[in-house]
Amino acid sequence: MKYTTLPNTDIKVSKINLGTMTFGQQNTEAEGHQQMDYALERGVNFFDTAEMYSVPANEATYGSTEKIIGTWFKKTGNREKVVLASKIAGPNPNFTYMREKVDFSPESIKYALENSLKRLQTDYIDLYQMHWPERPTNYFGQRGFKNHDAEWEDNFRETLETFDGLIKEGKIKHIGVSNENAWGMMRFLEESKYQNLPRIKTVQNPYNLLNRLFEVGSAEISKYENVGLLAYSPLAFGVLTGKFLTGEAHPNARINLFPQYTRYNSDQCTQATRLYQEIAKKHGLTLTELAMGFVLQQPFLTSAIIGATTMEQLKENIDTVDVFLSKEILTEIAAVQAIIPDPAP
Repeated sequence: MKYTTLPNTDIKVSKINLGTMTFGQQNTEAEGHQQMDYALERGVNFFDTAEMYSVPANEATYGSTEKIIGTWFKKTGNREKVVLASKIAGPNPNFTYMREKVDFSPESIKYALENSLKRLQTDYIDLYQMHWPERPTNYFGQRGFKNHDAEWEDNFRETLETFDGLIKEGKIKHIGVSNENAWGMMRFLEESKYQNLPRIKTVQNPYNLLNRLFEVGSAEISKYENVGLLAYSPLAFGVLTGKFLTGEAHPNARINLFPQYTRYNSDQCTQATRLYQEIAKKHGLTLTELAMGFVLQQPFLTSAIIGATTMEQLKENIDTVDVFLSKEILTEIAAVQAIIPDPAP
């Protein structure tokens, strides 16, 4: 395994992060435990979850992923071997079953955190993240920002003050954001700098060969402000494994089980994927190796979050940590990006 550090800390984290959002729907508790056992054996010490998991989110399975991680901690005693990241959900009118107010008010943050700690059977979370912004903005497939009439009051300072108190209580160690844009990242950094409040360490955003929007604005912040990217969907819901180019049905694939996940289903995505597959074949790589290798070599990356439903997939994904892409391969990737830029925002 290869390691880096959580930015501005001395916490060593694996460059492969075990994503767990399938635990509770696509994967049983036993399968989740097996994945965590294997990942830890392979040197993966960084796990990511969220209060809203498993996915797709619904009241019946709310918190199921954290519960599965919690029973694994209790069974194995491995809590201290894992750098654990979780997230508080942002506003969504369909998530009122989570709590009375789904926002980042002090009351909501404290309530969500306490419930996550109980489900996870731990006293602290190493990295606590805001799952998506409280303000209306562009994320989850929205390419550009549009003016919104929805009311929102700037509460960056209040949010950081709440986290500051929870850090001092020892319930969380560090904070991060997710599905956040450049302006939001800088506002959090601004408040922490001038008000002496906790600093965001990471941003968890989609990043893969079909979605490189992080490079537009946010990568510069990552470099100069030392905020590390936790790249989710590095294989684009499995599209960048090439399995959907074969004509096989794959009925258990996420995008077939849950047709609402359409981010990587466009003709442009298919076209780009074919071109990337040609590059991989030319250089004796699998498409999975090419896609993961590209993400893992980015200088702004802290860790790439992999999600697998089978042990075979998990092993293949972890093995990619040793892939190295030459300058020639990167040049060929850039040529495809120039022709079909970011088909899956």
